[in-house]
Amino acid sequence: MTSTRPYAPDSALAVLLALAAGITGPDETEQREDAETAAAHHVYTAYAGTLAAAVDACDWQGYPSVTVDGGRRLEPVAVAWLDGGAWLHHTLRITVDDGALDALTLVVPCTCGHGYIDILLDTEDALIEILTELAPTHGRSPHTDTPVDCHSIRTAPALYRLTS
Repeated sequence: MTSTRPYAPDSALAVLLALAAGITGPDETEQREDAETAAAHHVYTAYAGTLAAAVDACDWQGYPSVTVDGGRRLEPVAVAWLDGGAWLHHTLRITVDDGALDALTLVVPCTCGHGYIDILLDTEDALIEILTELAPTHGRSPHTDTPVDCHSIRTAPALYRLTS
């Protein structure tokens, strides 16, 4: 086992440690802007024939990362209000194995009026299929008593309750 020894103040290690100490990462405003940009970019590239025609870049509202119970960190997100109680939720899911992957979720109210259903979107074709299924109920998810029902999300975020 080697013992540690002091490093010279002008060494490469000293320079790197000083640089690292001065880097704080993006602040909340930068996180919000980055989340909005990532959401708009994903929609314009992966949903060019559908969402890109309906949701502008300025429709996205970014939110910074948060730490929840147990110390788990949630990545910054962006949401876009679609009207009728529905909205889009976008985040970059960051993992060691896969890197950063776009995660776009459509959140729609349930026909029972007591909750919401969140639907992870993976392709434009899947989105079109989902929209076709939601059309008869005017954008609402038909209520069922299955284990994954409308109680996954109980209320719309405060931002949407104020603007709807």
